[in-house]
Amino acid sequence: MPWEKKDLEQLVSGEIPWSLAKRIISAEKETGRFERIIEILQEKVSFKERILLPIGEHLYIIEKEDGERVVKCDCGHEFGDYRKNWKLSSHIHVRDSDAELEFLYPGDRKPNKDWCEIREFYCPGCSALLEVEAVPPGYPVVFEFLPDLDAFYEEWLKKPLKKKYEYVDNSFEVTDSFGKKG
Repeated sequence: MPWEKKDLEQLVSGEIPWSLAKRIISAEKETGRFERIIEILQEKVSFKERILLPIGEHLYIIEKEDGERVVKCDCGHEFGDYRKNWKLSSHIHVRDSDAELEFLYPGDRKPNKDWCEIREFYCPGCSALLEVEAVPPGYPVVFEFLPDLDAFYEEWLKKPLKKKYEYVDNSFEVTDSFGKKG
């Protein structure tokens, strides 16, 4: 059964009762559902570039006119090539002291600062909190999701993209430049 557009809009915006959200999410995906969700997301943002895939509450992989694919916040800020961990281009706040951890987890709930730090990733354009990691101190920044967009669009959706990109994590290009900045 195809869902009504208003149901999908409410699902995307989080304004739907959990019982209906669960039914929509759990149901067999009707043909065209992905495209309908992308259409709804495209209507919500101010930029014109084509959304290829949402990757977070405010983040999308978009395709520019020339076929370049970048991660973009709904405010319009671009984080660069989608094959590079967008977090490395965000503003990062690390909570690694007792006082900062206490702010979030008062009393006995606070993690041991020697075992855990909390990293908050913010958009440089609008200051939206985009992601949070709780990791051991010194742990590399986590790259949660690197989709094979070419395979997804060509093999699953049967709609090849303008350009083919090598499916590879290029985050090292960002981290390699850290030591070279003067």
